[in-house]
Amino acid sequence: MNLNKVFLVGRVASDIEMKTTTSGQSVCTFSLATNRTWKGKDGQKQEESQFHRIVLWQRLAEIASQFLAKGSLVLIEGRIQNRSWEDKSGVKKYTTEIIGEALQMGPRTQGAPAGGEAKNFPAPKKETLDEDIPIIEDGDEIDIKDIPF
Repeated sequence: MNLNKVFLVGRVASDIEMKTTTSGQSVCTFSLATNRTWKGKDGQKQEESQFHRIVLWQRLAEIASQFLAKGSLVLIEGRIQNRSWEDKSGVKKYTTEIIGEALQMGPRTQGAPAGGEAKNFPAPKKETLDEDIPIIEDGDEIDIKDIPF
């Protein structure tokens, strides 16, 4: 069995580049920054950042270009793809990309726009629940009617 699966959580580090192929498919690319921290041998905090090229197709590309902006927190689920090509001068070039198959946008800071065309959308209203949820103490017998779902 083979598996090529990647999960990345990071911040959008470049502007979203949206394009349409000659066959009419939407594709967007952007750079995603991830970091890790650790303590070095001397006990000092160390930090390292990695930048990943993300490629999204079709509806995912449209969603990303509409709602993501530089600095947005996002989770990308996808696969690693290596490819090569020859540039105009005949030099062979290589790249490694993450082909996104799913994405989940992170929370927005209070009053911050999502990015792209979404800047004109109002912030979502917070709902409050006035529902009484029963407290079940340890040792109490649980009645199916007491479960709130």
